[in-house]
Amino acid sequence: MNKGEMAAKLASKTGLSKAKSLDVINAVFSAEKGEGIIAVELDAGRKVVIPGFGTFGTRKRAARKGTNPANGKKIDIPAKHYAYFKPGKTLRERIEK
Repeated sequence: MNKGEMAAKLASKTGLSKAKSLDVINAVFSAEKGEGIIAVELDAGRKVVIPGFGTFGTRKRAARKGTNPANGKKIDIPAKHYAYFKPGKTLRERIEK
């Protein structure tokens, strides 16, 4: 499913227009700087918890040593933050069936 298909399904379930449904999806999920609610919360270092669905959050990966697979040389891999999603119990159990 892509964003347009999701907007169409949201419109049919809620009675909103497809354009308004697309605005809602963008307001929640957009990754553009300062736009999407989830991305803004993650930028601020906070978690977004949707009970039954899951948790969006960030984690920090420490700097470490690695090996370049092309030439076998040792390299330094810098520390970084990354986003994660952990499915909630209800969603996890539904998918496991």
